[in-house]
Amino acid sequence: MTSDVILVTGAAGFIGSNLVDRLLAEDYQVVGIDNLNDYYEPKIKERNLASALLSNNFKLHRIDIRDFNSLKKIFEGENPDKIIHLAAAVGVRSSIVDPQLYAAVNTLGTVNLLKLATQIKVKQFIFGSSSSVYGNSKKIPFSEDDQCLHIISPYAASKRSAEFFVETFSKNFDLNATILRFFTVYGERGRPDMAPALFCEAILKGESIKQFGNGESSRDYTYIDDIVEGVVQVLDKRFDCEIINLGNNHPITLTNFIETLERVIGKKAKIKKLPPQLGDVKKTWADIEKAKKILGWQPRVNMAEGLKRYVQWLQKN
Repeated sequence: MTSDVILVTGAAGFIGSNLVDRLLAEDYQVVGIDNLNDYYEPKIKERNLASALLSNNFKLHRIDIRDFNSLKKIFEGENPDKIIHLAAAVGVRSSIVDPQLYAAVNTLGTVNLLKLATQIKVKQFIFGSSSSVYGNSKKIPFSEDDQCLHIISPYAASKRSAEFFVETFSKNFDLNATILRFFTVYGERGRPDMAPALFCEAILKGESIKQFGNGESSRDYTYIDDIVEGVVQVLDKRFDCEIINLGNNHPITLTNFIETLERVIGKKAKIKKLPPQLGDVKKTWADIEKAKKILGWQPRVNMAEGLKRYVQWLQKN
């Protein structure tokens, strides 16, 4: 067993729970933090952690990262060696309705963790950011040196603000930090409010799917196992502060995404076309040369294979 204690925030979520399982499989001691909020059904999140909770190497603390005093007690009791911060208020569209929540959780919550991380001098702080910080950038593919001047949602703004705090704490307190920008992650345990889950379930049930816009918007869909692999590869690095894209480097239009789903499921979709939604970017596309160079990482699972695995999992669950 490795001696490192890894603290994972957002441990019950989509990416977090898959990562926790991977870390436990590699014999890490894992401390999870999650408030299991009701953005979507909390029972789904409880199921996500069902196998992890059977392990003697896993502890779960059900708290909110805005609660500094509770966080401080956990840090003092667990003394983590490394932190992987994935907890967040998620969803672009919801952030337009309640921007205060996103600022409080995603920005101030991150500052709480950074403050405690520097106090106990953790070896590594990994922050899960988002491709949404690139907004509607005209420079494609999106590279880490982009100035991110085209943000169009409070969610993206809160993530970019949190990135600035990570960079600031790294410079002022010698904190080894890595910012990972995830590009449209999908796969097993995927959030039920995201297109892959919504579309799959609707097609399987013979119900209509909602297509916002003309179908020409595109996303750089990235399979969950590839994302988890990228996070794990960062764990043994000691970067002063690096920003790294983790994406598939192969954007797919909404129309092509639906067509791929139809082929995988073997059933035509009933499509209800609606106007574009506020806050949705036109395209995401990851430049992953940096990830290849400094991590030796690159995606392994293409869209057709990833959706096949996801549909099989969804039908079983």
